[in-house]
This record gives sequence, structure tokens and C-alpha cells, in this order.
Amino acid sequence: MAAKKGKKALGDKAKGGGAGRTPGLGRVNGHHQENGMENMTLFEVVKMGKSATQSVVDDWIEAYKHDRDIALLDLINFFIQCSGCKGAVSPEMFRHMQNSEIIRKMTEEFDEDSGDYPLTMSGPQWKKFRISFCDFIAVLVRQCQYSIIYDEYMMDTVISLLTGLSDSQVRAFRHTSTLAAMKLMTALVNVALNLSINMDNTQRQYEAERNKVVAKRANDRLELLLQKRKELQENQDEIENMMNAIFKGVFVHRYRDAIAEIRAVCIEEIGVWMKLYSDAFLNDSYLKYVGWTMHDKQGEVRLKCLTALQGLFYSRELGARLELFTSRFKDRIVSMTLDKEYDVAVQAVKLLTLVLQSSDEVLTAEDCESIYHLVYSAHRPIAVSAGEFLFKKLFSHRDPEEEGLPRRGRQSLNGSLIKTTVFFFLESELHEHGAYLVDSLWDCASELLKDWETMISLLLDEPMSGEEALTDRQETALVEIMLCAIRQACECHPPVGRGTGKRVLSAKEKKTQLDDRTRITEMFAVALPLLLAKYCVDIDKVTNLLQIPKYFDLDIYTTGRLEKHLDALLRQIWEVQDKHTDTEVLEACSTTYHALCNEEFTIFNRVDIARSQLLDELVDKFNRLLEDFLQEGEEPDEDDAYQVLSTLKKISAFHNAHDLSKWDLFTSNYRLLNTGLQNGDMPEQIVIHAMQCTHYIILWHLAKVSDGSSLKGDMVNLRKQMRAFCLMCQRYLNSINNAVKEQAFTILCDLLMIFSHQIMSSGREQLEPLVYTPDSSLQADLLNFILDQVFIDQDDDNNSTGQSRSYYNDYGDIIKDTLSKTRQIDKVQCAKTLVLSLQALFNEMLSELGFNVDRSTSAFCGIKELARRFSLTFGLDQLKTREAIAMLHKDGIEFAFKEPSPQGQGSPPLNLAFLDILSEFSSKLIRQDRRSVHMYLERFMTVQMALQREDCWLPLISYRNSLQAGGDDDTMSVVSGISSRGSTRSKKSKPATSSKRKLPEGELRLTSEENSCSSSDAVWMNREQNVQTPVMMHSPHLTSTVLRDPKKMRPEDSYTPAFTMPTEQHSHQPLCPHSTQVTWMLTQRQQAEARQQQERVSMHYAKMRNHIRRGSGLMEDDEEPIVEDVMMSSEDRLEDINEGMDFDTIDIDLPASKNRRERTELKPDYFDPSSIMDDSVRIFHFL
Repeated sequence: MAAKKGKKALGDKAKGGGAGRTPGLGRVNGHHQENGMENMTLFEVVKMGKSATQSVVDDWIEAYKHDRDIALLDLINFFIQCSGCKGAVSPEMFRHMQNSEIIRKMTEEFDEDSGDYPLTMSGPQWKKFRISFCDFIAVLVRQCQYSIIYDEYMMDTVISLLTGLSDSQVRAFRHTSTLAAMKLMTALVNVALNLSINMDNTQRQYEAERNKVVAKRANDRLELLLQKRKELQENQDEIENMMNAIFKGVFVHRYRDAIAEIRAVCIEEIGVWMKLYSDAFLNDSYLKYVGWTMHDKQGEVRLKCLTALQGLFYSRELGARLELFTSRFKDRIVSMTLDKEYDVAVQAVKLLTLVLQSSDEVLTAEDCESIYHLVYSAHRPIAVSAGEFLFKKLFSHRDPEEEGLPRRGRQSLNGSLIKTTVFFFLESELHEHGAYLVDSLWDCASELLKDWETMISLLLDEPMSGEEALTDRQETALVEIMLCAIRQACECHPPVGRGTGKRVLSAKEKKTQLDDRTRITEMFAVALPLLLAKYCVDIDKVTNLLQIPKYFDLDIYTTGRLEKHLDALLRQIWEVQDKHTDTEVLEACSTTYHALCNEEFTIFNRVDIARSQLLDELVDKFNRLLEDFLQEGEEPDEDDAYQVLSTLKKISAFHNAHDLSKWDLFTSNYRLLNTGLQNGDMPEQIVIHAMQCTHYIILWHLAKVSDGSSLKGDMVNLRKQMRAFCLMCQRYLNSINNAVKEQAFTILCDLLMIFSHQIMSSGREQLEPLVYTPDSSLQADLLNFILDQVFIDQDDDNNSTGQSRSYYNDYGDIIKDTLSKTRQIDKVQCAKTLVLSLQALFNEMLSELGFNVDRSTSAFCGIKELARRFSLTFGLDQLKTREAIAMLHKDGIEFAFKEPSPQGQGSPPLNLAFLDILSEFSSKLIRQDRRSVHMYLERFMTVQMALQREDCWLPLISYRNSLQAGGDDDTMSVVSGISSRGSTRSKKSKPATSSKRKLPEGELRLTSEENSCSSSDAVWMNREQNVQTPVMMHSPHLTSTVLRDPKKMRPEDSYTPAFTMPTEQHSHQPLCPHSTQVTWMLTQRQQAEARQQQERVSMHYAKMRNHIRRGSGLMEDDEEPIVEDVMMSSEDRLEDINEGMDFDTIDIDLPASKNRRERTELKPDYFDPSSIMDDSVRIFHFL
């Protein structure tokens, strides 16, 4: 490399160089000497975060100018220490060792005690450290951008170090160096952008000077401008080469790292590059990486892809350049709206909203419809995002003829938009979820939804000539939307099921709430009587309209002089209750009276009089009808029964919200119920509503007694009435009518709960005489009702399992809560209970269907489905349920091999099919325990079992496969994965050599019988006394420090399993003298499969190396083969998407760069990470 020490760009002011300051000021031997921070390393200063990053960088630059080797050594140790490594690079190591040797040395000195390192540590200090770490790199490049970064020493050393560390097997090194390299790349992109701007300015100045007439042209200035442009071009070439080195040396390999956080860092930063310097990076050669990674298995990485794309689509100019990318990956983005990670789904919808804004033609009708239905999602952020998409799609486009329409009223623009909302609501066919739709649109369309004036006009005003009137169904939907909007405005919180509860409103929100409530009252106090008059006989509309008054500010009736409208409302309510017998409408009338009868407001007397008159009429009518209905010697006709029922329903509905004690309705209702028992011909609806009314009577009586407002004998009277009524309900439990029995059972359960011993709590000991404990006969009757009416066979074709599943819809919440409580008491015993219940069902199935189990039968599928549901109850935290799940598998395995085959030797054990059911719980095992369970399973297997492939042995095969699945899961271990370059070189690695470093305790796992029982983690062994049994195991498992094939090496190989299987002797399992033979055969098979796999990988790698193309497409293979830690997408999918695509090279090509020159004199280990992965590299596992 040609030496260019001290080279500066034209006009360089030595920014950040500390001109005029003493060289090395503030630092002695790379340590700070200011602000009392003597002998502190650069890492410690950045970690403290007390010093301004600018001053820290300025001090380092001064030290670099004084002695660049010492300053660089300080910077190298900074990156090493930021990785959590306790070691340090000495000056001798820096002078005499290659980067690969330094990294290997640091790997050996890495602290093994903890898997944490600064970037993963929790706490506010470490969160600030990450920010300070990134800021330091950005400021360092910014301050050095005019001279030092071009000296071909500092940047070459840093990039070489970071590239080598990013290829390390130690996760901390790889993560920290990747973050540093990506931030370094971002800083260089900013430098390149500034250079491009300066080159453009210089070019314009040159052109302007050259275009002058000869007499006025300054040749000296032209020469200076040419020289400046040349130097800027050379600097740009330098920056371009640096970025290429980072991109190809770090990004191309780490964007598919085994660790999700590393992949996320890469994708986040490439999004920044494309946004900052779109001319260079916003093309398909770089967009393809984001497109590929949208298929990542980790939600946080997919999330970074979406946020990166959002940054591009926010700009219409940039969005227009994404047309080809969008066409290729649109389907994937649309599918991500249903992502299992809610955050990813939210951002996917937001991204599609931006896509919709950039172009209306990209998304098809099917794409939009898949997003529309998300407005009904129970997860509010997703619903709100979908609501914004819906609003942009349906409501944001205005036709030219709509511009001159009035703002309010039937003919306004809002009138048209409200109709569109109604049409969408009806077409979605989810009419009961109007509140969800309104809540989804509230943030973006609240002004439209608060236009109640237009809604009232659409309902009351006659349509104009040529205007199509709303249908009855559309008017019903509009009334519901109007009510939901009123509720949302007044309550200011999401509907039930969407949100965690009420939140504290800000002062501004409270003022808006009060203003909206005032507007609602002023509008609907006038309009509501008119709406009720128009729709008086329509049950749905009236029910919704009658809920509006509970949101009124009742003071406005007086302050606004609206009493006449109040009278009109009361008259309409009377009309509604008179014309309707529907319980829902009657309860709405009762609720409205309750809302208006508030003693705090002056309208109370007016409303109370109207209510009393109405109730007097109802009670008088009921008593009169009841006398005629119960008159002896006469047969009541249907008309009399209807009159009694309708009046009783109205009284019962009003008694729910109003105290009717002064009318003494208990005697009438008790007489009615008693007559029904004696005669046995009372209509069921009359009995049901009489029970309900009597129930309300007792509850109101209890309320008066509890608050102390009752008379002396009221408690005795209440006790008599309650007990008499309970006895009456008990007698009705034996009725032949199921509806009557169900009503009696429900009321009895309520009364027994209310009048239990808890009634005396909170200082109400005076209520002790009211405590009611059911006697044995009542308990027996209640139990018989449950057995006869609840837990019954609902389908003759179903067995007990199907029956159990059929109860899940009705009683699933109770079942899950019961399981949760038992698990809190004892997790292991709960798991044992679950597997025991499955075993009981399995035995019942065998007794019914015989020994030859057909796993396709409904009985077997039912047990398997029940096992799946049981598995879901264990939740996502596998560590909490670790022991319970392991014990469940242990019991299940023992049950499967417990009984020999009735068909003799060579046939599968009787219960072997149970392993298929047990496999539903395999996903709940953590990786270490899967191996332990697999080893325990092999103790019960013979040589013949291991080699069987017939259908009858499929449960064993599938269960073993389920225990071996999940090997590619992400891990949080310090050591993880094999780099691509390590992978390709590992095929040529030498035989294992001894390590200079002592293996950590637990890495060498012996398989001798003496050591197999000595683990301190043998939880199962501690639980019960065990007897040694010959075991069938894999070949001795040694954790080598030699680089191994990536297909064989797993990060968890160094873990000690949490559960060591007991070696107890089972009476049903004979000793296996051929255990060694089985082990040898399985080992040989596994080794053969591993060799075949390695050969396939080698062939694939060679094939890819022979077909590398410089002209890479949007979804084309990289220059490096994809023999990497993580593969995001299948190759078939990549080839399909890549078909017909042909774009520029992936080399970073800055637009202003013309005279490109290659760096041919770089040290071999600077930008070639593979050079550090030589055959002697030792890979260490850290616990």
C-alpha cells in the first residue's frame, strides 16, 4: 500500500484534531488524565457516560497524532473490553501478532463465568452504554473525516479488527464487533454523502469558472478546483473501498447470523444507509437483503425489516423507486399483517398504509380486504393501524364534485363518508362488533364519527330527489355506529376485550370529553324523542337509542331550558314500554329511567313522578290480572296468560334497576309460583319471570337491611322470605321443564353465594341471622342437576374424550383456571395428573376398540387433541415448567412400554401408540432435557425396536423425532454458531489437538455407569430411589475445542442437562446385555448420515462457488455461499423470486466515483476474515 501518512483534503481545517493543543494532552499511555479520571481506560470513560463524547474523541485524536500505535492500541482494547473480555492486548502483541492470533488469544482469556456482556446486560447504565458506544464511533469518524481516516493505517486496523472479531465463535465478540462495524459503516456513509455534495459543488464552481470569457477566467482558480476535485475523488474512492470491506467482510455474513440481535443490527443499519444515501444504496442489490430477512424466524428481526422499509416509504420520492421491490415482496408483507408477534403485525399494517399512500395501484382488492378485517382485532394497536389503513383507502380520496359540498348535514361530504362506513360495517358481517370498528377508526377519523348532526339528518330527514334512501338494515347499522361513537366520546376508553382498563386522562382529554358530552346532550335532547317516535316499533333501533340518555349531562335540561324535550322523551319511553314485551327493550327503558332519576339534578322530581305513575299502572294491572288468572274453577285462556306474562316481564325488568319494595310484590309472585307447583300447568315463561322478579325483591330487601335503613322486623321477614323462596326453587329443580329447572338452579346458586358466611364480612356481623347453608337434600338436588343437565353425552358417536372436548367451549375458562390453580400448588403433581388422565382415556379406548389401535379414529384423535390443549396450558416459560414437563414425559414413556404385546415377541408394546399422544408435549421441553428424555426412552428399547420401520412402530419413530426437533432454535449462549468462513474451512481441519486451556467443569460428559449417576442435577434421581440399569446411549459425548462441522456442532453441546434420567430397574423391562451393540449400531448409522450430509454440503458449496455471478439480482445468491449460521429462506423460493432478475453488482459504487482503484497492498488479514480461521483455530464453549 502506498504510504500517504499525514495526507489532508484540500481546505482541511484539522477538525477534531485539537489544533494548537499539546500532543497527547489529557492522555498518558492511552489513559485519561482529566476531570479526576486518572488511569481510566477508554471503555471505562465511555461506560461512565459523564464526559462529552466530543471531548473524549478529541483527546484520542490528540493521542493518535502524538503516537498512533499507542492510541490505536487503546482503541483496540476499547472494542475488546466492550465485548466483556477481561483480557487486554499488550503493545508486544500489537506489534508482533496478526489479528487472527490476537483474537485467538483474547478468546482464550474470555471470562467463562457469565453469559452476559455489556450489550446484553440489563439496567439503565448499560442501556446508556450502548448509546454512548454508538455515539463514540459516529463522532470518531466525523472528527477524523478530513485527514486521519485517509492515512491508510487507523481505518485499516480498525476494520481489520472488527471484521475478524465479527467472525469469532464467541457471541460477545461477534455481537459487539458487528454493531461497531455497522455504526462505522453508517458514519462512513455520512462521510461519503458529504464528499458527494462537495464534489457536486466543486464541479459547479469549475463549470461556472470555465464558462466565463477568457479575459475574466482565472486559470489559477481552475487549477485549484481541478486539484480539489481530484482529491475529493480519491477520498471518495478510499471511503468506497472501506465500505466495501465492511459490507463484504461483515454485513454479508452477519445479516444471517445465528443470533437474532446480530441480524437485527445489520438490517437496521442497512435501512439507515438506504435512507441517508439513496443514490448509492437504494437499489435492488441492497434491498434484497431486507426482502430475504423478512422471512426471519425471530420477530425482532422481521420488525427491523419493516421499520427500515417504513423509513423509505415515508418519502414519496424514495417510495417511487421501490416499485420492483414492492412487486416482489408485497405478498410477504401482506402475510406479515397476521404475524404471531403483535408488534410485527402492527408495523406491517403501517408499512402497507405507506405503500398505499405512495401508489394506489400496488395493492389488490384481495390485499386490502385481508387488512380490513383486522379492524375487529382484539389487539388494539393492530386494530388502530388497520383502521388508519381503512381510512386512507376509503375516506381520503375525494372526487372533484365533492369539493364544494357543505361541511355538515345530509348533503355534506361527511354524509357520504358516514354512508361508506355503514356499508363497510354491513359488508364485514360482524354486526355485533360495532364498538370495535368505531374504536379502530377513532384515532384517525374521530371528527367524522363525532358528526352526530349529520347522522341525525340521515335518519330523520327525507332524502333529496335522486338520492337513494337508506334501507332499514342500513339505518339499524347507523344507529349502532352512532351509539358506539357516543360511548367512545364519553367514556374515553376502548370497548371491553380491547385494552387493559381505564387510563388516566390528561387535562386536554378531560376538556374534550366534557365538550363532547355537552354537544351530545344538546343535540340528542331534541333529536332523541323524534328518533324514538319514528322507530318506536323497531326493537334493535329502540334498544340502542334508549342507551343514549345515560351519557347526557342532565344539568343542560335545566340550563338550556329543554324541559319540554324531557317531557317528550318521557312520553316516548312510556310508549315504547307499552308497545313492547321484549326483555331487551324493557330493560333499556328501565335503565333510561334509572339514568334520568338522579337526585342530584333538578329534573329528578319530574322524572320520578313519571316513573311512579308508570309503575303504579303496571302493579295495579298485574294484581288485577293475577286475581282473574288464579281464580278457582276457571281455566285460564291463552290471552289471560299472555297479559299476565307481559305485565310480569315489565315489572321484572323495572325491578332490576328500581326498588319496588313499597308495592309488596313478594306475596303475589310467591302465590303464583306455589300455584304452578300445585297444578303443574303454569306456562314456563310465567314461572321463569316470577322467579326472577322474586329474586330481585329479596336482593332489594337485603340492600335496605344492609345499609341500616330498614325497620326492626325487616331482617326476620327477609330471612323467612329468602328461605321460603329457596325451598320453592328447590322444588322447581324437579320440574319436567328444563328451562324452569335451569332458572331455579341459577337463582339458587346466586342466593347461596350471596347469603353465605361472606355476608358478614366488612363489619356486617349483624347480618349473621341471614346466613344460609344448604342442607344435604339441597346439595344432592344441585348435584343431580349438574349431572343430568350439564355433563351429559351431547353426541352419541363421541366417547368420553369427545365429550370432554365438547364441554370446552362452555366451560373452558373454568377448566383452565382449575388447572392453573393446581399447577400453582404443585407443578409436578399437576403434570402427573394430566398424563394419568390421558392414560385413563387411552385404556378406555383400548377396552372399547381392541388392541389394534387405529390412530385415525375419532377416539384417538380426541385424546391427542386433549393432550394438545393440556400442552398449551403450560404457557411459554419453559424454565418454570421444566421439571413438571420432564416428569410428564417420564411417566408417559413408562406407560408406553409397561405392557408387552399380546401378539408376542417382535410386536410393539400394547401402549406404544401412547407415544404419539405424548409427542404433543415435546415442544415444551428445553433443548438439554430433550436429549435426557431421548436417552431415557432408549433404555426401554431393544435392537429390534431401533431398526423397525413398519407402520405399527410409527408412534415410536415420531416421538423420537419430536425429541430431536428444534435444533435450529436461537440461543442466548455466549458461544453460538459457526461462521461461513469457518464452515468452509472446517472440512479441511486437522485432527483434534489438545487445548492449552483447561476444559470447564461439565464440558466433558462421561458415559460410564459410575459417572452417569453422579450429577448434582439429577432431580429425578433425588425424587425416588433408583437401581442401576444398563442404558442405551449415544457414543461418548466429548466437547472438543477443535473446530467442527457446523451440522454437528451445536451451541448447547457444552450444557449439562438439568434432568438426568433415573436408572431405576423396572419389573417389566428386562436387562439389555446387548445395550453396547445397540449403541454401536446407532452410532454407526448417525456417523454415516453425518458423512452424507457433509458431502451434500460440500457439493452444494462447490456448485455455488462455480456459479457465482457478478451481476446479482434482487433475490440472487451472494458472492459468499449460503453455508451460514442462519438461512432465512428456502433456495427454491429464492430461485422463484429471482427468476428474470438481473441488476448491477453488489459492489458499493458511489455515484460520484469515476476513477476507481483497488487496494492491492493491504495486509492479508486486514479485509480477509477467512485468514484468521486457519486449521489450528480452537473454538471454545463458554457456559
